[in-house]
Amino acid sequence: MTSKLSHTLSKLILGGFALYFVFLLLNTLLISKRRHISTPDGIYINNIQESKKLYQLAHILTKHCHTKECKIQSILDYVTNIPYKINHFKAHSPQQTIQKNFGDCDDKSNLLVSLLHEIDIKSYFVLVPKHIFVIVPLTKIKNKKALYINGKPYYILETTAQNSPIGFPLHYSLNDIKAIVEPFENRKIDIETIEYK
Repeated sequence: MTSKLSHTLSKLILGGFALYFVFLLLNTLLISKRRHISTPDGIYINNIQESKKLYQLAHILTKHCHTKECKIQSILDYVTNIPYKINHFKAHSPQQTIQKNFGDCDDKSNLLVSLLHEIDIKSYFVLVPKHIFVIVPLTKIKNKKALYINGKPYYILETTAQNSPIGFPLHYSLNDIKAIVEPFENRKIDIETIEYK
């Protein structure tokens, strides 16, 4: 009787481990889907975050602002003044970029998008060869060029140029744009038309 009970118990334990392994595997695949975007140049790993500290920082940086443009520029100024340094390893999380006080285009773009998200401003990653920058949808800004995607204006935010303005010039051809990514859903935007004007 004891032998039969221990045999049944062993099967239950092994079955539990097997189910746990399947759960971990599926969870890993879902995380990968939420964070990885494939492009013709390879895989981009999205490393955005939401946190109480980022929420507080975003609100401190924009407390003097009364317009959306002011909020975006204040956060962009903060991010562009973090020193640019190539990170040859895994992309930093936004918190790590702040703590280490350096980052490359991936690190700084992840921080920028995360901070903008904390104040309810939508932004997108633009993937071009060996670089990433951020765009935000805004109504037309006088004397500033924008990327018009499906007829709507999106202004470039360049995190690697210190004190860069909203509407940073596009330094790539439109054909260089490999993907435009909605970061929190981690999905590529369907591009029917794209112009820079």
